[in-house]
Amino acid sequence: MQTSPPIQVTGLHQRYGGFEAVAGISFDVREGELYALLGTNGAGKTTTLETLEGHRPAHAGTVRVLGRDPHRDRRDVRPRIGIMLQEGGFFGDLTVAETVAHWRGFTPRPRDPDEVIGPAGLADRADVRVRQLSGGQKRRLDLALALLGRPEVLFLDEPTTGMDPEARRATWTIVRDVVDAGTTVLLTTHYLEEAERLADRLAIMHRGRIELAGTVREVVAGHGDRISFRLPERFQVAELPALGGVRAGIEVDGGRAVATYTVTGQGLQAGLYDLLRWADGRRVALDGLHARSASLEDVFLSTAEGADQ
Repeated sequence: MQTSPPIQVTGLHQRYGGFEAVAGISFDVREGELYALLGTNGAGKTTTLETLEGHRPAHAGTVRVLGRDPHRDRRDVRPRIGIMLQEGGFFGDLTVAETVAHWRGFTPRPRDPDEVIGPAGLADRADVRVRQLSGGQKRRLDLALALLGRPEVLFLDEPTTGMDPEARRATWTIVRDVVDAGTTVLLTTHYLEEAERLADRLAIMHRGRIELAGTVREVVAGHGDRISFRLPERFQVAELPALGGVRAGIEVDGGRAVATYTVTGQGLQAGLYDLLRWADGRRVALDGLHARSASLEDVFLSTAEGADQ
């Protein structure tokens, strides 16, 4: 019986010559959980996945998948995991159905073809040659093949790249159903909305290190909600109120000065109340007033910028 987390990474380092792609990261993924690795290009996400998939040994530190070293024990680990790479290698002249049938020959305990072709949204493309599929349809075929062997752990590397919004959301539903059925999933993605919708927990990587980790709520907390409006022409920025002790910053948008507050402790609603009461007392209209809660995108951008300073 599996008692430890299905995925464990402790002090992982990976190098390419003198370049350290992964610089001592640690995290685990619990059973039946979807964990998202986020980061800019070159952050080390794909290298981390490749190590966990058993394609390369760790230069330092340890990785365990289902309690085993995925590189040294890949004969034991590989039949129990599913992998969706950034780009799959297909025979373009085979149809979708022929590709799945071919793949079943290499897969222990494979599902019936209809069990993966239908949920992947490819039932009406089963007799179409792979080279005639769109980029998004090829990604869905990649996902179908990754699920063919009933994996206990599923690795998804940029799974919805090239998909239109409708197909992306349909894929989210498939992935969520897989997780709800008990599969452990490690996901990399550049779509922050995808991470917000799917991830039970996530980590933001930058230059080979994990800069921030936790649930979406935990990661976003404390990064501040934003209130902005165009600076009234007869006012100086020094005349604007402090909201929860925070002074306004100034940005330029379309040649106009825009006052921007990032409010934390007091909160968005209280900050708006104080701002509107100030404006009402001075009979001034706040043109272009905009208020929104902090987002994962705000955290992602500020984490990368802060790590580079």
